[in-house]
Amino acid sequence: MTARISLTPPRTLLNRMGAWYSRRMYGKVLDPGLAIGHHRKALLSYVKLERSAAKWSALAPALKHLAVMATAARVNCSWCMDFGHWEGSALGLPVEKISKVPQWRNHPDAFSALERQVMAYAEAMTETEPAVTDELAAPLLRQLGEAAFVELTLMVSLENFRSRTNRAFGLTSQGFSDACAVPSTS
Repeated sequence: MTARISLTPPRTLLNRMGAWYSRRMYGKVLDPGLAIGHHRKALLSYVKLERSAAKWSALAPALKHLAVMATAARVNCSWCMDFGHWEGSALGLPVEKISKVPQWRNHPDAFSALERQVMAYAEAMTETEPAVTDELAAPLLRQLGEAAFVELTLMVSLENFRSRTNRAFGLTSQGFSDACAVPSTS
């Protein structure tokens, strides 16, 4: 599949700065930034949101990442899954574990009970009609506390935004997972 939107936005100062930053941080210019770069105000708002969310720290980074990956897998965003493997590897999560997230229910021994609850919550939030129940939320609230539960909920919402946007733009894998030797999940 090719992107539905041009990945050559106007060569404005903002887009050139974004490309420089992206290359510095990730080794290449991120396709979502190129797509959103066609709308200056949207790009500025999106960058501000991402930079703010990166500072949230009530939820353990590994749990946050598993929630994001479970969300991306549920939406079937290949770009997000590819980048998520790279991010997880950068966080120090084992590649073998990250690669099992799309089928986490088939690998119960690979994840703790709390990790499985977090991924179940992320999937329930991601359903077209959210399927979050009191029974699903209550144990997470007890174990994580309110601040971390809020962060978990907002991270899943943010990943839904990212994944659904990237899918609508037609963005696909950009090769990030190649850098962390993701094993085949077949």
